Amino acid sequence: MRLPKQTKTPVTIPVPFEMTSDVGLGDAIKRITKKMGFSPCAPCEARAATLNRRVAFTGRPSTTR
Repeated sequence: MRLPKQTKTPVTIPVPFEMTSDVGLGDAIKRITKKMGFSPCAPCEARAATLNRRVAFTGRPSTTR
């Protein structure tokens, strides 16, 4: 899957459960790898920031169809 080029707002992906706030894809990956015992490094932080700008998960229903 190819991510879209730089967008002003991230692509939002609805999830089937309630969330208190949106979570970026980079933050989700960072949480998973941290739980597995990996420490984030500088390139990991840059990757997470880039992914957060492009893709976010939301617990709210999608308004676009």
